[in-house]
This record gives sequence, structure tokens and C-alpha cells, in this order.
Amino acid sequence: MTEMRKIESARNLNAGDPPPVDVGRKQLINRLNYINFQNDTVLLRFKHKRFDHSICIPAKIKPCGSDRLDCIWADPRQPFTEYGAYDLECLMAPNGHKMFMARPTVKAINARGISLILPEACIEAGLRRVRRHSCSGISAYFTQNSALYYGTLVDFSALSMCIEVSTVPPQTFEWINPELPATLILFDGRETVYSGECKIIRQFGNKQKKSFILNSAASSIQRFQPKEFRSTRQQLVPLPDIIFTHPFTRKTVNLALFDLSGSGCSIEENEKDALLLPGMLIHDLELNLAGCHIAKTTAQVVYRNIINIDGNPPRIRCGIVFLDMDTQDHVKLTALLQKAGDKKSYICNRVDMDELWNFFFETGFIYPEKYEAVRKHREEIKKTYERLYLQTPSIARHFTYQDNHRILGHMSMIRYYKNTWLIHHHAARKNGYYHAGIAVLNQIGRFGNDAHRLYTLHMDYLICYYRPDNKFPNSVFGGAARNIKDPGGCSLDTFAYFHQSGNNPPLPIPDGWKLTPTQPAELTELEIFYKQVSGGLMLNALDLTMYGGTGCDELAEEFQRHGFQRQRRLYSLKKNNRLAAIIMLDISDVGLNLSDLTSCIKVIIIDSVDLSGNVLRSVLSDVSEQTGRGEMPVLLYPAAYAENNDITYQKLYTLWILSMQYTDPYFRYLKRLLKFIQH
Repeated sequence: MTEMRKIESARNLNAGDPPPVDVGRKQLINRLNYINFQNDTVLLRFKHKRFDHSICIPAKIKPCGSDRLDCIWADPRQPFTEYGAYDLECLMAPNGHKMFMARPTVKAINARGISLILPEACIEAGLRRVRRHSCSGISAYFTQNSALYYGTLVDFSALSMCIEVSTVPPQTFEWINPELPATLILFDGRETVYSGECKIIRQFGNKQKKSFILNSAASSIQRFQPKEFRSTRQQLVPLPDIIFTHPFTRKTVNLALFDLSGSGCSIEENEKDALLLPGMLIHDLELNLAGCHIAKTTAQVVYRNIINIDGNPPRIRCGIVFLDMDTQDHVKLTALLQKAGDKKSYICNRVDMDELWNFFFETGFIYPEKYEAVRKHREEIKKTYERLYLQTPSIARHFTYQDNHRILGHMSMIRYYKNTWLIHHHAARKNGYYHAGIAVLNQIGRFGNDAHRLYTLHMDYLICYYRPDNKFPNSVFGGAARNIKDPGGCSLDTFAYFHQSGNNPPLPIPDGWKLTPTQPAELTELEIFYKQVSGGLMLNALDLTMYGGTGCDELAEEFQRHGFQRQRRLYSLKKNNRLAAIIMLDISDVGLNLSDLTSCIKVIIIDSVDLSGNVLRSVLSDVSEQTGRGEMPVLLYPAAYAENNDITYQKLYTLWILSMQYTDPYFRYLKRLLKFIQH
């Protein structure tokens, strides 16, 4: 707090204060030594002997061990020199939102300072209803109607902020209209810590420098678009605390939570000592339970409400939203919350691998034909799943519904494209808990609802493949898309699925046809085609747009860091420079998806007139040979091309895609369809 601000506070000391409290000299000395320890100042108020005039002089104090207190003027150049014309009226020592006031005896006074004899007792008077907190090193940018002033944040309370700004010619403070709102931006030297519209409550100072008392114009801000289906707030027992370095004071703050969700929390504060303002950014907020770290997040205060309970002092409840969080911390937080809601719910827990494989076979998820396809790679697949389920890589999540170690339901997801997570491996025991399959669907829905706004999760889209003749996914996922009726928010695209045997040597590509690496302009042509035939989300979700289809694949590097394989190659099939198809070759660990939909060839036919089935078979033979695996699954789009060109396929797969901006209509449909969904 600047000296000008302290003096301004002292002048308002007696306005509506509660009755003072008597304080002994020993307690006063302890407060004075604390002020010395903090290198802070006291105020000395002098009254003129002849005229009704008082002045307040700030002073530094030396350590105090008895009734003598030695003070040095805080400003050596201060103009007060007429010592004989004034009497010392009182010594004022700040004590939070109160002030110690004493009437000492002057022993000596000169141009350097003053020596005092402290009295046996003093009083503690209320300075104001809420405490002001001193700030340092916070830059302030204050603007109104394009006039921009620079300065610093002096202090703040939960009700107002005091900034000190200067003019730069030809600026004057006349440019500021106190009747109109102004915008305040606070910067700590590295990052913005606050911005918002404020009302000007009071101002004081001179033509070159002024202090403005500002009040936030709103008790809440809207960080994100409102949602009907919000994250579930829970009051855990015990609740974690939040610990952070306050962005304005740079002091450590520890506050108890009122409730907690996967996307935010709320706290309650004592009105007198409140520390949070709507709009305030907190860059390293830690969730901590009994000394154990749960999560660290970047957060923002989004609302401040006064809670009045009969017979009790008012409380302040503040809402905090999580803006970003480490992926592993987010797993711990959501696992804790879902476990608290249902003791059988688990997220990314260490799974008994024998029990997991037994579950897959017993539920029929691995049926005879599927087992035949993966049997020869079973040892490799076992190792892959040990890394997935025992090491919790950032690219994968698994959700289980368990009765102790026995798995009743399972669902998992993997981040297989830049901003897209693939949901797969949904299965449940029929002779266990009846709703286990719905329980894990509910788990993954809650997780997505909590996570999709966090940048580190890269969750703009959720996708899954299902067979149209499979009633449950067709009813849940297909039904949601048909109900939403907006392919820009939730879309369905059907592929023909078959296996391409690797020929050795591969079949030659007929004359006139060329297979070349895809260029950005060809992806633009693909977008035009897809918009006409579907208008859905496939190209955005699968990184097949001009901006997402080429360049460095950071996701492949993340897969590699966790010991997994992730390659993608894009080819353009052209005849006489006319684009006929885009071919995407995905290569990953065998069995990462047990239907090998993460290690396959995707073909999007653009020109179905010139491209015959025989030409396509030759091209697929060439592409398949590049993998060295002998046989590769193929997903062919549109599926009608296979029927029209005598290409034998084994089954149809529908690709379901949900934009996470459309979670409300998705959950609205799900609640009507499945009464056990808890969103």
C-alpha cells in the first residue's frame, strides 16, 4: 500500500467504525515488530497547535523491545519541518482491516525521525468493513474511450481495487469521465492476471499522478458458453483445499473448498478477509488433500456471491473454473470424483490383466472370428495392453465398472488424431450388474463433459465405429445423430470393411494412374467433395483438412514417448492429374484397437466414374505392401462404391462423430433414451 493510500485510509478511520477494543503495550510491541519485519510503515498523525489542521506522516520503525520506539521518516525529503507548530496526536499501526492507535509521548524529534515512549495501553479500531491487501509489482493498464494510462495496483479488497496511474503529455486526467465505466488490465510481468470493466468510485491526487478506487462492474463473468448439462459438483468428505500464490499479493493462500467437479470448484470466504475477484486468473492453483497433491491447474474466478445465513456473518462464495490441467492430474481428479459418486466406478486404475482378458472373452467381445484375426499376434498384443492399462499413458483412458477385482463393464478411449478421441472396446457382463454397460457409458460421458475445454486433453471430437446391425450403439450413437439433425454437430458416415491381402510382388498400377503424396490443394478438393455428399465432421475429426492433413505429426511423437507406434501416410490417386481418391494409411501397434481400426487403410472415393474396382485393388495392393504386414483392413467410403464396383466386403462400419460443442443435445437425447444416465 502506498503512503498516499495509507493516509487516505487513516482519514476515513472514524466513519461508521465498530467500537474500539483496548490493547496492551505488549501486543502493540508485537505488531510493531511485525511491521518492522515486513519492512512496512506506521503513520504518525500530527495536529496543528493553533489551527484545525492535521497531517499524517509515514515512518519506518526500528525493532522495539521496551517502551521506547525509534522511527525514521519514510521519505527523507518530506516537507514537514515545523515540529514546534504541531503536537503528536497518535501513532497508527495497521493490523489487517483494523488499526492499532496509541498516544505516545515524544522524547525527541528532528529532520531524520522521531523517538517515542509507548503508553501502557492503546486501542484497536475498525478501519473498514473488509480488509485491503497490499500489492507490489503488478502493472495496471487503465483505459476509457481509447485514453490509456499506465500505473500500478496499490491494494485491493474483494469490493474494490486501488490503482495509481500517471499522465504522459498531452494526457490529462480530464479525459476520464468518472460517471462512465473504464477497463482495467493487470499484468504481473509475465502474464495477465486480471481484466474487466470497472466503475470509478473515488479519485485523489494531483495533475501528474492520481489514485483511483475502482469497483468491478460485475459480480460474475461468462468464461464459456452456458451449458444445460454441467459438470457434477460434489461435496466430498473430506474436501481438498486449494493452495496458490495470489496473483496480486504474491503470498501463499490456502482455502477450503465448498464443492468440486472435474471442471471447477467453489470456495467460501470470510467477508472481511476475502481475496478473490471475478475475472482474476490464477496460474498455478493446486488441489491438495491432507498434504497429498491431487492436481495443479490454471484457473479463473468466475463469480462472487454473498451468502446470508440468519444469525451468522455474511460469507462470500466464489466459483472457480479450471482452464487447463496436466493430463495425469486430470485423470486423478476425475477418478476421485467418479469413485466418490459410485464406489464401483474406476478410471485408469491398475487392472488385473488376466481378469481383463477373461472379461473380453467371457462377454463375447472377442468372438471366434475376431480371435482368429488377433491370435497370431497375441504375445505382442498382451504387451501393448500392459502398457495401456498399467502405465496410464496420456494418449489413452480406460473406464471400468468393478465389483472388487471383477470387471463388470468396460469402455476405453484413445487419442488417435490431433484433437479427436476414439471410443472403443465397450463390453459388459450380462450375469453381473445389470446396468454395467450403461455405467461405463455414463463414466466416459462425464469424463468428456469435464475434459473437452482443457487444451491439454485435445478433445474437440469424440468418435466411434459401430456396425449398423448392432442395436445398442446404433440406438445410442446413431440415434443421437439422427435426433440432433445437424451433421455439423454430430455426423454419421458409413464405410465398407474388408481385408486387403498383400501381394508379393504387389499388383502393378495401370498406366495413366499415379499414386503420389497428398498436397494441401488436394485436401481442399476433398473438402468440397465431402461437403456435397455428407456435410459431416469426418475430415475435421480425422485431420484431413488443408490445415490438419500435412506437416509434423506431434501426436506420433507423443505415441513414441509412451512406447507406442503411430504413423500416418496420405496419398492421392490421380488419373491425368485428376483427383480420384484420397488414401490414408494408419499404422499403429497390432491390436491397439482389437478390430484393427487404428491400423488400416482408409479410402475416400472422389471420382467413382473413372476409378474402377480393378484399379483400386492394384493401388491397395501397393499400399498394403508398404506395411510389411501381409494383410491390412480397409475402410472404403462411400460404402455404395463397393457395391457398384463388385468389391466384396465383410461388413459395414458407421463412423459416429460428436463435436464437443454439441454435448447438450447429445446428453438430452441420452437421458430420454436411457433413464440410468446421470448427466
